[in-house]
Amino acid sequence: MSGMMMSHDEMMTRFYGRDRTANGSFLTGVLTTGIYCLPSCTARKPRPENVRFFGTEDEARTAGLRPCRRCRPDHFYQEYDPDLHLMATLVADVRRRPAGFADAAALAAASGIGATKLNALFRRHHHTTPAAFLTRERVRAACRVMAEGGAGVTEASFAAGFESLSAFHENFRRHTALTPGEYRRLGSSTEFTLTLPDDFRAGYALRVIGRDAESLVERVEGSTAYKAVRLAGRPAVLAMEIADGRARCRVEAPEPGPAATYQAHEIALRLLGLTLDPAPFERRLAERADLLPLIEGRRGLRIPQTADAFEGIAWAIVGQQVNLPFAYALRRDLVRLCGEEAGRGLRAHPTPEAVAALDYADLTVLRYSRRKAEYLIDTARLAGSGELPLDAFADAPATEVERRLGAVRGFGPWSVHYFMMRACGFADCVPVGDTGLSTGLMNFFALDHRPGPDEVRARMEPFAPFRSLATFHLWMSLGDPA
Repeated sequence: MSGMMMSHDEMMTRFYGRDRTANGSFLTGVLTTGIYCLPSCTARKPRPENVRFFGTEDEARTAGLRPCRRCRPDHFYQEYDPDLHLMATLVADVRRRPAGFADAAALAAASGIGATKLNALFRRHHHTTPAAFLTRERVRAACRVMAEGGAGVTEASFAAGFESLSAFHENFRRHTALTPGEYRRLGSSTEFTLTLPDDFRAGYALRVIGRDAESLVERVEGSTAYKAVRLAGRPAVLAMEIADGRARCRVEAPEPGPAATYQAHEIALRLLGLTLDPAPFERRLAERADLLPLIEGRRGLRIPQTADAFEGIAWAIVGQQVNLPFAYALRRDLVRLCGEEAGRGLRAHPTPEAVAALDYADLTVLRYSRRKAEYLIDTARLAGSGELPLDAFADAPATEVERRLGAVRGFGPWSVHYFMMRACGFADCVPVGDTGLSTGLMNFFALDHRPGPDEVRARMEPFAPFRSLATFHLWMSLGDPA
């Protein structure tokens, strides 16, 4: 950091608000203690007259200050976080052998830290709890051994670490919307039926999927959604009929093969928002009479995910700083330009490689601004080369995704958090700068003004660690009847 772009008053506000998004923008020196800190430091705040701001560590050290031992700005600027390193090691071990950990207490014992701190680290880096993470990884492991190794239900259950078949069936169905037996049979059919949660909001799911009535990628007809996707590397159509508490899914492709149906199942879970359980969020709001009205009439609302990560990143760029109708039109033009025919008049969303092969002029003639064209094509090139591993981001730490994506040209807080929320399924995101979010907050809190970025963060804080769901409720509230 060679200089500070914020005013003194703004830096003071960010410092006293412990704003994590300001880390890297400036450093705070405390003259009475002789230390310098990150803006997010949780130590007791000094009096304003004892605070000085610096643009770099060298500037702070030249002033005679040393790095804080609590927030470790030296580690931050070296991109080293001992807690993140500990989490990465533990997470990799769990994914390698989920049966090796009996419960969350075993995770804490393996990490060498207390249960309270481990819970805080999982919330911060993976937006979940240790117990929920362990269960999810066990179900994933069972899916792998059944789909790839042909294991039976009992064998898969114990290989994944479940102590009883009843617990296995209950957790498996909750995470996959199928019984283990139904999942094993995916490879032999092009059809499958998901059992939806009792509180599933089909109307909202169809509303989100079909929000662009002229879309070339998806279409909703009555209670059936048709989505053009890529399965086993080839274009196909995934049909989902939602009725009577079930989603009857069908793969429409010339020769889909077993791998395609397993992949279609994963995409269906994403499109219907079944990867993130809203129950903990709703229980939290039940304790807050002032916040509970947010979910009234929409209990069970889930966040539909994009079919794949690149579709999510493309929308995060296309949708920047334009109104929705124009964003829809830009997306249609992109799909028409380099999407592939999939059937039913739909086209699969372009791949990173297809977009990377474009020239900027290919998009500017389609009403893309020069910068938007550069952002989209350059990001596609990073994704296609593997330098930006989008498909791995959903399983990466949220803090790492935010840091890496935030360093890409064209990505600000809105784009980063929108992608993390809609393409990765992270539970505690706030797309600051979103017009719909600020309008939703105005309505919900009966404000006489449009909240700015700092107020949006403050208003959303009580919803943590479930701010993604709170954001989605606020968005959906704008389309609800008065």
